[in-house]
Amino acid sequence: MHTQTEQSTSKGQASPKGSDDSSSFSSTAPGQLRVIKRNGTVVPFDAGKIAVAMTKAFLAVEGGTAAASSRVRETVDNLTSQIIATFKRRMPSGGTIHIEDVQDQVELTLMRAGEQKIARDYVLYREEHARLRAQKRAENVVPDPDYPALNVTLDDGSRTPLDIARLRTVVSEACSGLENVNEKAILDEAMRNLYDGVALKDVNTSLVITARTLVEKEPNYSFATARLLLDKLRGEALGFLGLATQATQTEMTDYYQRALPIYLKKGVELELVSPELLNFDHEKLGKAILAERDLQFTYLGLQTLYDRYFIHSNDVRIELPQIFFMRVAMGLAIEEDNREDRAIEFYRLLSSFDYMSSTPTLFNAGTLRPQLSSCYLTNIPDDLHGIYGAIQDNAMLSKFAGGLGNDWTPVRGLGAYIKGTNGKSQGVVPFLKVANDTAVAVNQGGKRKGAVCAYLETWHMDIEEFLELRKNTGDDRRRTHDMNTANWIPDLFMKRVFDDKPWTLFSPNDVPDLHDLYGEAFETRYAEYEQLAADGKVRLFKTVRALDLWRKMLGMLFETGHPWMTFKDPCNLRSPQQHVGVVHSSNLCTEITLNTKANEEIAVCNLGSVNLAQHIENGVLNQEKLANTVKTAIRMLDNVIDINYYAVETSRASNLRHRPIGLGLMGFQDALYKQRIAYGSAEAVAFADTSMEAISYYAIKASSELATERGAYSTFDGSLWSKGILPIDSIDLLVKNRGEKYIQVDRSQTLDWASLREEVKTKGMRNSNVMAIAPTATISNITGVTQSIEPTYQNLYVKSNLSGEFTVVNPYLVHDLKEQGLWDSVMVNDLKYYEGSLQKIDRIPDDLKAIYSTAFEVEPRWIVEAASRRQKWIDQAQSLNLYISGANGKKLDVTYRMAWYSGLKTTYYLRALAATSTEKSTVNIGTLNAVSSGASAPTVAATAPVAAPIAETDFSQAAPVPQACSLDNPDCEACQ
Repeated sequence: MHTQTEQSTSKGQASPKGSDDSSSFSSTAPGQLRVIKRNGTVVPFDAGKIAVAMTKAFLAVEGGTAAASSRVRETVDNLTSQIIATFKRRMPSGGTIHIEDVQDQVELTLMRAGEQKIARDYVLYREEHARLRAQKRAENVVPDPDYPALNVTLDDGSRTPLDIARLRTVVSEACSGLENVNEKAILDEAMRNLYDGVALKDVNTSLVITARTLVEKEPNYSFATARLLLDKLRGEALGFLGLATQATQTEMTDYYQRALPIYLKKGVELELVSPELLNFDHEKLGKAILAERDLQFTYLGLQTLYDRYFIHSNDVRIELPQIFFMRVAMGLAIEEDNREDRAIEFYRLLSSFDYMSSTPTLFNAGTLRPQLSSCYLTNIPDDLHGIYGAIQDNAMLSKFAGGLGNDWTPVRGLGAYIKGTNGKSQGVVPFLKVANDTAVAVNQGGKRKGAVCAYLETWHMDIEEFLELRKNTGDDRRRTHDMNTANWIPDLFMKRVFDDKPWTLFSPNDVPDLHDLYGEAFETRYAEYEQLAADGKVRLFKTVRALDLWRKMLGMLFETGHPWMTFKDPCNLRSPQQHVGVVHSSNLCTEITLNTKANEEIAVCNLGSVNLAQHIENGVLNQEKLANTVKTAIRMLDNVIDINYYAVETSRASNLRHRPIGLGLMGFQDALYKQRIAYGSAEAVAFADTSMEAISYYAIKASSELATERGAYSTFDGSLWSKGILPIDSIDLLVKNRGEKYIQVDRSQTLDWASLREEVKTKGMRNSNVMAIAPTATISNITGVTQSIEPTYQNLYVKSNLSGEFTVVNPYLVHDLKEQGLWDSVMVNDLKYYEGSLQKIDRIPDDLKAIYSTAFEVEPRWIVEAASRRQKWIDQAQSLNLYISGANGKKLDVTYRMAWYSGLKTTYYLRALAATSTEKSTVNIGTLNAVSSGASAPTVAATAPVAAPIAETDFSQAAPVPQACSLDNPDCEACQ
């Protein structure tokens, strides 16, 4: 019976007898089901084969009489229908099922139908042939001379010999082209961690973990680890798409072309991808995919994409890296006339790592709800309906991955009169608590924590309580432990601090016009209100010493990390859009400075960043390449405005009216390494200047050229642009209003700005605002460079974020130390002991110690001066973290005065180390990261008018500042 059944059903899909030899199928597949055979190939599902196989099984058991044949045919038809219905219910949109699952369902259906004899024979035969297959595989396996033969357990529970030859291929591909990477070292250690019967999926895990542990000895193992991880990703995605359960990197050129149309069709069926993407020429796009660009990823970069960016269905990632970039590119080209050519242009830029779109764009481009914008700025009006309406707007914007900046200044202060109830206000703080809890409740699409920053002007009656919102002591009902906060500081307050004069606090309902005033107009009106208060005509006010309030601001900044210092007047006086509104706050990460108006305009900004390191060639900035990158990037950013999904209508109106974008940069520290320049040097400051000048020049030019093609933004007339006043020129407006006594900014320039001014005046601008430097916390991980404009945090450390823990080692340092014969296990241990610092490792030359100084070893003056040089070219602002070691009152005082005096618009996190925390990793506790007026550093602060410094405030014993989102905090990666 067995021989007859085996011969008669050798090609039956549902038969246990040789079914994995099946190769020909009809077109009757329900719902595009596919079957994974035991050899890993994927074939269409054919219901007819189930019927044939069961018929032959019945006849083999019961005989072939006419009566039996008639009963068998009727029974088989009924059972086949049941099996098909089961799979349709499980996968209504189609999918892939393993051959064993098909046979399991046949077996189960036979049992339920009471056909125990057929089912019993079926079970026995499956077991026997499973044993024979395993025996045959074992006979065909050539013993490996280096490793013992092991069996692995497949998903269906069966065992098969481990294919060590394939492992060798995978590891060989992973190490190909990488210097100082040892294939055998990876295989030896990985095989030591395996055992007989190990799950097949754990084999790749062993390879990845093994390679990952070697990163601290050789940074190139990070690339090898990423490539090993790709083997898992390929199996997962290609298996879901019904193409293969495993593939090597060399096969991916073919697989990518075949996978793209299947992925798009499947994505649309699952309602994960926009149906509009089906209207592209998939063959043309598939041929444009560059599979070799998979090899650019570091492990952290690829793992970050896998964990947080790839589209998934039931936790199965259905995207691969190049399909991911193509999906984003298609989403951004969806309204272009020549959409295929533009999609290819955008794809090539993204996949090259020369430029990267912001996280919301990467999340959502090409999906059903393409919320691509990064930042939203709102005003909170002074009425109950408006307050809760604004909080609802926060919830809707946060749901779709938007970072929020709220201006709370209009809300009346504690004790202010409420006419409608004849009572007194509880102030702004209780409402901030509600906003805080809303951000926690509504996370960003389930992908990352919701994030919001509240802004309050320094003259607000509640400013002192506002400073304490992040404290861990006091009434918890008046604390916001999850919300970021920022001071919106007028220039007049800073002048009062410098001159040690009093400062008056008001409730905004008594001084309503101060909110919209800045510069000389603000100073005049503020003085008038102070006189009214002195005359008893303003009931609610409080007079404090400006220097005392400043001291408290600095103390809270160190103790809690908040509120950040942001400056109202430079944001407004240098705004190109001051003819149509006022900048009332910045955003979540302090780089966006756009007009807002309660109930009318929610400002929106769309971000992306140039990878500066990718544009350093032969030790110099390749300006031609930079110009091409920026031109394409500006077009991509402008497209976001029209494609974007707007959760709140007022944000749509604002964005379409002004069309602001924010082109920034990342990899600044890498660019310095490539030029052999120390971050704390005049050369670095000069490079910050010239590189930002080039980005500014090409960005403004690209926006102006786009205006020729698409038209200028609607409020161009009357803007600074229309008057030929570019960002470099707007410094004059700030100096005029503030007074030369209180500002010092370099004005040097190298490019032909005169002709560009005329071009802008003639052609217009497509975008009201063009530049902003965001933190790039996650997209810099993807591209494998240092984030934004940050100095290196440590040369060797473990980074923690939502994707796990990753050893990060400075590859430039390792390369230099290897050249000098200094890289060994002792050096690795020294770097660990000294927390990534070189300064106390005697055998390292002084020139390398300077180049590879870490963030806390770079004097704050250099960071501020470099930022000042960039700020003169930027029409918005920059997310600027400040690093201060051995923090005390004097250091903080001088550093933040210097930031304002140098013309900065905003600052971001304060990264402070108490003196007791830095002893191991410093040469001299007293001089590390010092704020001094030494001749080797910029002399900005030394020339500024300074009142008695607050050196008596010692912060060394204060609570440590929370980790900045851009470095260590796994929850804060909100803008990018």
